[in-house]
Amino acid sequence: MNIHIYYGGRGIIDDPTLFVINKMQEILEELRVNVTRYNLYECKNTISMLPQTLKDADGIILAVTVEWFGIGGYMQQFLDACWLFGDKEKISTIYMCPVVMSTTYGEREAKMNLATAWEILGGLPCSGICGYIENTVTLEMNEQYVRIIEKKAESMYRTINQHVACFPASNQAVKQKIAVPKGTNLTPQETEQLSQYVSDDSYVQRQKQDIQELTSLFRDMLSEEEADNGEEYLSSFKKAFRPQAGFRGEYVIGIDERKKKLTLSVNGPNLECGYGTIEKPDVEMQLEKAAMEDIISGRMTFQRAFMSGAMKAKGDFGILRALDQIFNFEEK
Repeated sequence: MNIHIYYGGRGIIDDPTLFVINKMQEILEELRVNVTRYNLYECKNTISMLPQTLKDADGIILAVTVEWFGIGGYMQQFLDACWLFGDKEKISTIYMCPVVMSTTYGEREAKMNLATAWEILGGLPCSGICGYIENTVTLEMNEQYVRIIEKKAESMYRTINQHVACFPASNQAVKQKIAVPKGTNLTPQETEQLSQYVSDDSYVQRQKQDIQELTSLFRDMLSEEEADNGEEYLSSFKKAFRPQAGFRGEYVIGIDERKKKLTLSVNGPNLECGYGTIEKPDVEMQLEKAAMEDIISGRMTFQRAFMSGAMKAKGDFGILRALDQIFNFEEK
């Protein structure tokens, strides 16, 4: 029989959880059980690979210490890794005994959280241990407490050895019906390889760099596309220009999806258009890209866009009204 212990505490000397799992390990080894200990604080860079160690386990002990709130980050990372990379078929055959000692409030909730998490993963529950221990010395010197720990280890051994059946859990049924996670369609071997990649910092860094390069590439492509659209606007205004003798006016058009503003400077037969700023334009306008597309395609006029609220404008409204005479966009 193989039992693995996953300890999620910080490994401090006066941690009462260490005394409990040490005593349980001692009893289990007397019963000729192969016990393997994994201290998660020592494996923090490879926690995503630890679900692979469940392959030869008949039972496990998840041990944490509640020092202020909850089961702690290391144990949560381990359970997350089991959910993402663990072999669910193998987990369904593994018994789990939760061990939670608390130096503050919340040991019962933490024990329940461990049991619930393991059941959602599909594993089998064992009766666990939880308690509030203010002083570790008190735990070590109390023979009744020690006897409880010994009995719990023996009970776990019998449960695994006899393959004691468990009633189905409601949270397992709910997960199967309405909380089914999105499948990755990966084999256990592919999932194991993925967990190795996740734990490899150099691989993760390379992936991040690749993502950044791709992001920059697509951003540049988008900028080029916007630049092409901008040139299209300029060419459209030049083609639609119908000079009016003696007319002078300067326009600034802001398009919501663009950073730079379109500028039009009309002086008789001369037209200057581009993207930039004009200090004191005669008319300033603001409209959405869709409205601008409708105008240059001839489906809408500047006057109608202003009257319908699709365009906002301020300045000389006489010069604004002249836009539709100066620029005659034909419907496409």
